[in-house]
Amino acid sequence: MKRNSRLSLALHTLSHMAGDPEKMRTSADIAEHAGTNPVVVRRVLGRLREAGLLTSEKGHAGGWRLARVPEAITLADVYLALDERLVASSEDTDAPACSVEHALHKRVSSVLEDIEQSLVQRLGETSISEVRGT
Repeated sequence: MKRNSRLSLALHTLSHMAGDPEKMRTSADIAEHAGTNPVVVRRVLGRLREAGLLTSEKGHAGGWRLARVPEAITLADVYLALDERLVASSEDTDAPACSVEHALHKRVSSVLEDIEQSLVQRLGETSISEVRGT
């Protein structure tokens, strides 16, 4: 699951949080566990907070915690919150001059969009609590 490190970090972190949803976790603790920098953690988790998956509190006793019960957070929620694509896009700003290339580009784009939609649908079938096994 290391193809997309932001998605991997987010899913890993949320899966751990699902084990004790009320526990406050600091960026430093998450970063140490994940083997990354707290700044990276804050950037990724900030996107999840914006999507309503996490809450955060500042200060000495602050940190991050789940904003919803783990059963109500799907893998698709996380994937969409990060606004990234696992399926490579064939979008290109330059329109192909060749009619064959144009037709190929249009067809491949359509297939990739179908794959992306299927991926989101399948990710939506699994919650963070299911990944954790709780």
